[in-house]
Amino acid sequence: MAGPPQPALMVPTSSAGLAPAGPAPATPVQDSVPPPAPPTAVDRGITDYLQHMGVERGLAANTLAAYRRDLARYSRYLSAAGCRRPEEVTRRHVTGFVQALSDGSDGGTALGVRSAARTVVAVRGLHKFWALEGHTPSDPASEVHPPMPGKRLPKAISVDEVTRILEAAGTDTATGLRDRALLEFLYSTGARISEAVGLDVDDISLAEAESGPAIVRLFGKGSKERLVPLGSYGARALDAYLVRGRPLLAAKGKGTPALFLNARGGRISRQSAWTILKAAAEKANITKDVSPHTLRHSFATHLLEGGADVRVVQELLGHASVTTTQVYTLVTADTLREIYAAAHPRALG
Repeated sequence: MAGPPQPALMVPTSSAGLAPAGPAPATPVQDSVPPPAPPTAVDRGITDYLQHMGVERGLAANTLAAYRRDLARYSRYLSAAGCRRPEEVTRRHVTGFVQALSDGSDGGTALGVRSAARTVVAVRGLHKFWALEGHTPSDPASEVHPPMPGKRLPKAISVDEVTRILEAAGTDTATGLRDRALLEFLYSTGARISEAVGLDVDDISLAEAESGPAIVRLFGKGSKERLVPLGSYGARALDAYLVRGRPLLAAKGKGTPALFLNARGGRISRQSAWTILKAAAEKANITKDVSPHTLRHSFATHLLEGGADVRVVQELLGHASVTTTQVYTLVTADTLREIYAAAHPRALG
């Protein structure tokens, strides 16, 4: 006798009423991004040093940024060498890094002598700071010296070439008046380009004193202030720009106090200043490679050739040491030799 009928098996269906063809697909696993490694004691020590250099030593923003890049590379090198704490770094690590700067064996770019020397200066300063702060028992970098670049004489151009560039600069438009004023200012004061573009209107006084030319207040490396005379050509060019050019540019901006403005009314950049000078040099048919620093070199060289004392030129340039300024005397000595050889009856035999 047959048993009672069995209930039909119910097959689960999808929301569409169809039985699934196979097992449900597995939920994809999202790739997880590992969190960044926590900073090591070396990283924290570098941060402390950079804060010290920026706040207490007043290091310029551009120099501080360069130090940060250099020491980030040093941190990576030490990490690869297994150094996590300042006290683990030895002289061997420091000298190995100096070698890596030259040959790129750490995976970074192989640097020229000057760039490598700057990086080593940053590393030496870091270790000196760590030792003074008690982070390390000694300074492993104290006897490691940066590579010494060969002495390069400053590249100056002649008075005639400077005059041609200045006369080629600018038109009677707002930006043209600015261009002429900027280049006249650079040559008249010997200012660094960063000092010139960082000027505010209140930093200059065109009211000539009874005893001589106008005075400009410049802020050099480390925000060190110095006063520099502004010659009559530079003063006239600046006056024309302030009266007829800057107001038109300022009307396009947001009231910045900057002296030299771009076409949008903001502070002009160093890159724009380079472009202005290059255009003027090309217009004047100057084929030499000319930069804003060329005008600074020419300023110093022409002063010394005119009989200025080297220590006066040192003050005008804002050099901390007269040794830096004395390199310009080598240029003028070459000029003196040429004049002597051409003029003295018994110079050549």
